Amino acid sequence: MSSLGKSALFIDGSNFHATAKALGFEIDYRRLLSEFQSRGTLLRAFYYTTIIEDQEYSSIRPLIDWLDYNGYTVVTKLSKEFIDAASGRRKVKGSMDVDLAVSAMELAQHVDQIVLCSGDGDFRSLVEALQRRGVRVTVVSTLSTQPPMVADDLRRQADVFIDLVELKPQVGRDPPDRPGSREVRQQFLARGTIRRDDRVE
Repeated sequence: MSSLGKSALFIDGSNFHATAKALGFEIDYRRLLSEFQSRGTLLRAFYYTTIIEDQEYSSIRPLIDWLDYNGYTVVTKLSKEFIDAASGRRKVKGSMDVDLAVSAMELAQHVDQIVLCSGDGDFRSLVEALQRRGVRVTVVSTLSTQPPMVADDLRRQADVFIDLVELKPQVGRDPPDRPGSREVRQQFLARGTIRRDDRVE
């Protein structure tokens, strides 16, 4: 396993979550942090996500709180839900792409390598800009789904591409290990959302 030197980890939360889900597993963020700490000096690990405004309880809240206390810098933004006039469907407006790109450019002079956990093709120009500054960029996503979760031009632009399916043994979560899952279940039980005697017929 080659050393990354000084590195920073940038996780596009919703994209990375969707990628792992498409591969049929969940990320153990403690293991993910350890994996990249073992590859060199990890200066910072960022997790970017949007939270829908006016939602009293968000399913992502326990994860955000856990990450915040366990070595990640969590960056959140309120996103707005609206009804799309054309389709009449509820849509969410809000993206963390610019926030992530600005932070990555600010850190560029302090690191040898940036690890980007996203398959979003919008990041290709960011990767190119970082490379012009002498930073190597590793992209973590997957080609193993149909269609692939990583944009082809982003994968080609990266110095290194790691398919998330290859990292599953190192960073996949064992089902009982979900951080916060017991607490979440207890909250739902308290609210009567789940009953202990629920049976699937």
